[in-house]
Amino acid sequence: MTTRPAPWPGDPLGVTGPFPFDGPPTDAAPDGETVRRLDAAVGAVDAPDVVFALSLHGHRTVRCGGTTPAPPVPRHRLRYELGSASKTFTGLLLAHLTRTGLLSAGESAAALLDPARRARQDEPITLAHLITHTSGLPALPADFFVRALPAWRTDPYARYPAERVVDAFLRHRQRRRPGTRWHYSNFGVAVLGHALAAATATPWDDLLTAHVLRPLGLGDTALSPGGPDTDATGHRRDGTTPTPGLTIGGFQAAGAVRATPHDLLTFLEAHLDPAGRSLTAALRAVRRPVLRRGLGHRHVHTVAWFQHPMEHGPMYFHCGATLGQQAFLGFRPDTGTALAALCTRRFRARDTFVSTAYAVLAEA
Repeated sequence: MTTRPAPWPGDPLGVTGPFPFDGPPTDAAPDGETVRRLDAAVGAVDAPDVVFALSLHGHRTVRCGGTTPAPPVPRHRLRYELGSASKTFTGLLLAHLTRTGLLSAGESAAALLDPARRARQDEPITLAHLITHTSGLPALPADFFVRALPAWRTDPYARYPAERVVDAFLRHRQRRRPGTRWHYSNFGVAVLGHALAAATATPWDDLLTAHVLRPLGLGDTALSPGGPDTDATGHRRDGTTPTPGLTIGGFQAAGAVRATPHDLLTFLEAHLDPAGRSLTAALRAVRRPVLRRGLGHRHVHTVAWFQHPMEHGPMYFHCGATLGQQAFLGFRPDTGTALAALCTRRFRARDTFVSTAYAVLAEA
């Protein structure tokens, strides 16, 4: 399987009363058909907590439910773990840093992390390779499972800190030329985060906050676990056993973000309408296709999103999963629609969450 990078500079059971979003007022009451469709989607997902948050031309509707009684803090006010959907934030950060001239997407990640290597790299793994999953790196470092196994059901990533991620990358022996094969890699995007931090001499949390979260006004988005007053509680596959909040170790850029449905809609609405925002150039950049893969090159990817064709324009989306939660983020410029869907049950066989969320956005 080859890639063709494009040019890129530098069960309805137990639903507990869905309710509308009670945040800032919108210009119009929720459309009845929208409410019906979101309620049906909430009911189709078998999880303790389920949230479907939809923005249609800026008018928001949020519907919640689940198989357990509502928590003390309303579901729509809690932060949810995004897992791999965090990569959309990392991709936007990289696009912003390259377009403001702070660095180039063609820079060698190893040279940024260890400048002594700069002179002896023939075909380096670049920042662009890392964000587009074309670096040739495996999904996780070779020794990850050995180190994580003792805490596999509770906190596996916490046992693999930042220095081990960087060391594993610098010791990795390439088997394929970078840019020739697409292979999804949490390892690669984690390395990207450390390379960006090294290039800017700024810790990852501070870097993302300063260049993405704060400019977009995402005050209810966090990069580390909180408590029951701020964070939703995840559950194992059985849907009843709670899981601790995810600590991500050295994989911050690949999966650390947690946010409220309101903040996620704000993030997605910025992608729908980039004009006049502080990140306008980057928001536009992450919508452009950068590679095609698969049979007939039918799978299209941007810097941060998976892209599927619709009748009148593309749909952009990304999914994520942690030990106890799942997330789906997506938007469609052709219909002015954005969707953030969240649930608090670990992915399992025949899970309906992703397919339900995809269908809601595709049919909008």
